[in-house]
Amino acid sequence: MDMTSALALGGFILACFAASATGALFKPGAWYARLRKPWFNPPNWLFPIAWALLYLSIAVAAWLVWRQAGLGAPILLWTVSLLLNAAWSWIFFGLRRMDWALAELAVFWVSIAAMIAVFAPVSAMAAWLLVPYLAWVSFAGFLNWTLWRLNPTENGAAEDAPVDPRSAAG
Repeated sequence: MDMTSALALGGFILACFAASATGALFKPGAWYARLRKPWFNPPNWLFPIAWALLYLSIAVAAWLVWRQAGLGAPILLWTVSLLLNAAWSWIFFGLRRMDWALAELAVFWVSIAAMIAVFAPVSAMAAWLLVPYLAWVSFAGFLNWTLWRLNPTENGAAEDAPVDPRSAAG
């Protein structure tokens, strides 16, 4: 790998981990802790591990496409999708709007599916690297929807709002 290629890979990795910074800026906090969770809610420690692996695969996928096609429409789509990725944490944890986060996630999901379709003719490996990402975001969408349905009074609630007995149960 030459220096330009290595720097580009580093840039894609840096961009992905910059997008992940919204997770550090908008942490789950007390509001999320008091939400009623479904039985299939993953443990909190799993999220950073899963996302670190996903962000690495997202970066490598973009790099593979960049090596073949340069900076063009596929990388622009990747950038838009990464911005949608970053926005979800702000909407869900920052604004505590599960409904808006779900709507945003639908657009985000479409952007990932579109990336897979656009990346596939350029690099099959890049497209396949995005499949676990699409699967995880599909699961995240179902989890987002379930949390919203289980906690209707918590949608948009203040971080330190009194606990609603319906939200705290189970």
